[in-house]
Amino acid sequence: MATIKDLLKNRRIILQLASNDFRNKFAGSYLGIFWAFVQPIVNVTVYWFIFSKGLKTGPEGDYPFLLWLISGICPWFFLNDALNSSINSLVEYSYIVKKVRFNISIIPLIKIISSTFVHAFFIFIVVIVFLIYQYPITIYAIQTIYYSFCTLLLIIGLVYFAAAIHIFFRDMSQIVSILLQYSMWTVPIMIADQNFPAVMIPLLKYNPLYYLIQGYRDCFIDRIWFWERPGMTFYYWGIVLAALWIGRGTFRRLKPHFADVL
Repeated sequence: MATIKDLLKNRRIILQLASNDFRNKFAGSYLGIFWAFVQPIVNVTVYWFIFSKGLKTGPEGDYPFLLWLISGICPWFFLNDALNSSINSLVEYSYIVKKVRFNISIIPLIKIISSTFVHAFFIFIVVIVFLIYQYPITIYAIQTIYYSFCTLLLIIGLVYFAAAIHIFFRDMSQIVSILLQYSMWTVPIMIADQNFPAVMIPLLKYNPLYYLIQGYRDCFIDRIWFWERPGMTFYYWGIVLAALWIGRGTFRRLKPHFADVL
C-alpha cells in the first residue's frame, strides 16, 4: 500500500516536520502546546455535565458516565482534530508543493502525525481517569494500539481526498467541519444506543465511527477483543480500504495541477 510505504520510507522527515508543526501551532501563546490538551479536556467536562447531570442520556451499568464518555469520545477527537488541521495542509505548505523534487504526498501526513501526538496524550488521560475512579486497566487496553491504527488509516484516506479537493474548492474545509459536527450526533458518543430513535438503532453500526467508538469502550469497559466482532471488523476494514483507494486515487490524479493553482 503506497500510503504505508510513504509513511515508513519518510518516517524521519515526517516525524521532524510533525514535531515542528505541533510546536509552531501554539507558538507565541503563553501556555504554548498546553492548549492542544486543554480544549478536549474542557469539552469533555462540558459534555459530562450536560449529559450526565442534565439530560441523563448515558447507559445503565456499573461504570460512571464520565468513564463511558471519555473512552468513546477518544477516536472522535482524533478524527476531528486530524481532519480539520490536515485539510488545509497543501495550501499551508504551498511553498513546498511547488518544489519539483519534494514528495508532496507526505505533506498531509505531517498534520495527521501532529494530531496523533495529542491523541496519544488523551489516551494517557483516559487511563489516569480510570485509575482515579479505581477501575483497573486490563490487558484489553493494549487494543488501543490497534484501534488507533484503524482510526489513523481512515483519517489518511479521508484527508488525501479532502485536501486534494480543497486546493480547487476552498469551501471544502467548511463542509468537512459541518459534517464532522453532524457525525458526532449520529453515533453513541454521548447518547447510549438505546436512547436513539428506534428507527436509527439498526443503522448506527453502518457508520464506521461506531466501530471505533465501540472498540475503545471494548478496551476499557466491555473487555472484548476486536476479533470477537468479526462482522463489524470486516465491514470497517472494507470501508477503510475504499477510503484509501478513493483518497489516494483522487490525490494522485489531481497532484499534477496543484502547483498551477497554488
